Amino acid sequence: MKSTMQDVPLTVSSILRHVATNHSTRSVITYRGDQPASTFSYGSFEKRCGQLANALRRAGVAPDDRVATLLWNNHEHLEAYAAVPAMGAVLHTLNLRLSPTQLKFVANHAEDSVVITDSSLAPLLASVLPGLRTVRTVFVIGDRPDVSALEGLGVDVIGYEEALATEATTFSWTDPVETSAAGMCYTSGTTGDPKGVVYSHRSIFLHSMAACTGNALALEEADRVLPVVPMFHACAWGLPYASLMAGADLLMPDRYLQPAPLADLIGRYQPTKAGAVPTIWNDLLQYGQDHPEADLSSIDLVACGGAPVSQPLIEGFADQFGVQIIQAWGMTETSPLAAVCRPPVGVDPAAEMSYRKRQGRTICGVEMRLTDEAGLPVPRDGKSIGELEVRGPWVTDSYYNLDDTGKFRDGWLRTGDVGHISPDGYLTLTDRTKDVIKSGGEWISSVELENTIMGHPEVAEAAVIAMPDERWQETALAVVVRAHGSDVTADELRAWFLENCPEEIPRWWVPKNWAFVNQVPRTSVGKFDKKVLRAQHGEGIITVLAN
Repeated sequence: MKSTMQDVPLTVSSILRHVATNHSTRSVITYRGDQPASTFSYGSFEKRCGQLANALRRAGVAPDDRVATLLWNNHEHLEAYAAVPAMGAVLHTLNLRLSPTQLKFVANHAEDSVVITDSSLAPLLASVLPGLRTVRTVFVIGDRPDVSALEGLGVDVIGYEEALATEATTFSWTDPVETSAAGMCYTSGTTGDPKGVVYSHRSIFLHSMAACTGNALALEEADRVLPVVPMFHACAWGLPYASLMAGADLLMPDRYLQPAPLADLIGRYQPTKAGAVPTIWNDLLQYGQDHPEADLSSIDLVACGGAPVSQPLIEGFADQFGVQIIQAWGMTETSPLAAVCRPPVGVDPAAEMSYRKRQGRTICGVEMRLTDEAGLPVPRDGKSIGELEVRGPWVTDSYYNLDDTGKFRDGWLRTGDVGHISPDGYLTLTDRTKDVIKSGGEWISSVELENTIMGHPEVAEAAVIAMPDERWQETALAVVVRAHGSDVTADELRAWFLENCPEEIPRWWVPKNWAFVNQVPRTSVGKFDKKVLRAQHGEGIITVLAN
């Protein structure tokens, strides 16, 4: 028996039409530091999208052609987010924090034909442009774009605003087949070359709907959303598309991601929801403590992910600003939102924090399971450890032009994350498969150790890695960044840890080996780069203090 429902495609085009028709007076605002912000209503935004689509068509962009962006979070980037897929082409967000070698690799692998960049990033693009085999046109954003770095490199260089000014504001937005490609994003490439994930119109639409639900981020028209997470990082966690779908204002920070301008932006433009990695919020919390005049209280919800969120960070924002931080979990391969941590209804307030420190429950549509080293299911008992596998309508089942069957099993994506799931469905991640510490045949959770150590008031950051041990094969090494002005010692930290050791951490886990560094190396998306830490330890760069 067939249904009587209309078969209407789920597309980015329909999101663009919806926001322009029903929320035309809501706005996208780009912060410009000391200069006045750039503000466009969604009605005028849709017209600028039409101009961009016409300019891209004039530049030879055809359906399925890849249009790359090398941009900050701004309204021009949002225009590309909407216009490129809605005209039938494929948006490819380039990670401006990748090395030139990796940038060249991903642009060539994706076969980008056009790049839209900012004049401030022209030197970066110029360093790789001679090696880009398929790029023929570059659009440059800026009031008076400095294109000298791009001249003479064999491509057409066009001013973005000049191009839009000559084009019509109307474009016949089409609805491509909903399973066709709408966007591409590459993993950060911490092990080997970055891998391409291709999002469909359908997956973006469904992911946006899920993000808007109350159990996820609860976006609505009354919100003003601040995506601090870069738009090149897994579509800024889906916040731009979900905000357009909800008709919420978007507040774009452009390149101003340091604590002082972010605090100014928040105080001046009053966002209600925001998303960024823990490093951003740790820095903002410290800034707020040092500058009592800073007002971050307009934010009622912060989505935080990319790395585990510590209890001191959650409590610090709640106590000082009344801001609720919730953890969310996902990855490039999951579009990325897959799980959100909201404590269950009716939970005892004393037990709330034990939930908030977890990665959460899956959003309806996504399923997760744990498997052991043999690929067999692991029970959801809150204790048994296994590798996390996920599946769902916005989860990839392959990589672009790459046969990597080891990452997929029976229709499930193997995430490489290790953890346990409680009987009521809450995920707790304890490590990455490549970062696990196996001591005497037992696993040690580096994540739980890091979160506890970072609860010490004189610790700014802490990363825990495995180091060789003659007796136990491996043991934990805690690499610590002291808080500003602190001279806390390894003996003091270990004694404090033993005194404040959470019940879930066996005392034999407590590190006997400690090291102090000025900063923990990070990946291009802001996560601790433990591969580099292990290499530094192996090369003797890190001085180990043993108890």
